[in-house]
Amino acid sequence: MVTKFHIFSENIYSDWEIDEKKFIQLAKKILKYYLAKPDVYDKSTLLGLDFNTISFDILYCDSVKTHEINKEYRHKDYPADIITFAIFADSDEKFVFDGEINLGEILIALDKIKEEALKKGVKDEEELAFLISHGILHLLGFDHQTEEDYNFVVALQIEALQSIGIKYEQI
Repeated sequence: MVTKFHIFSENIYSDWEIDEKKFIQLAKKILKYYLAKPDVYDKSTLLGLDFNTISFDILYCDSVKTHEINKEYRHKDYPADIITFAIFADSDEKFVFDGEINLGEILIALDKIKEEALKKGVKDEEELAFLISHGILHLLGFDHQTEEDYNFVVALQIEALQSIGIKYEQI
């Protein structure tokens, strides 16, 4: 089972100096929570694999960047609050190198996070934590094409945040 997490982040959005170290620790706690839940781990892309390290990247950017990426890679002409490149989950080949799995990358538009937090009446950092938890689920192979899947994913996100002391209520 996992003994190490390597989470790398970079913030290229100059209007919000987030504490990257804090959010890396938060992401580790959320990932540990998900992996400890059999109903998550057993449905994840990791099931049955031999590994001891999980890695992924988080890029904090703006909606101009997510719009550009959405258009180029997903053929969708709008900015997204979050985009995940779940390279491990989306590949038929499950490549484990020296016991390490690279799940992929999460891109988060911090300006969209601020907008959404204001709409929902939550703190910016709470909304950011909510989106990080969402991105991690995508990296683990979860999607939400149906309302049932969406409700399952959101409930997991809220549970994960509450498990680490963040009270978040979906509006």
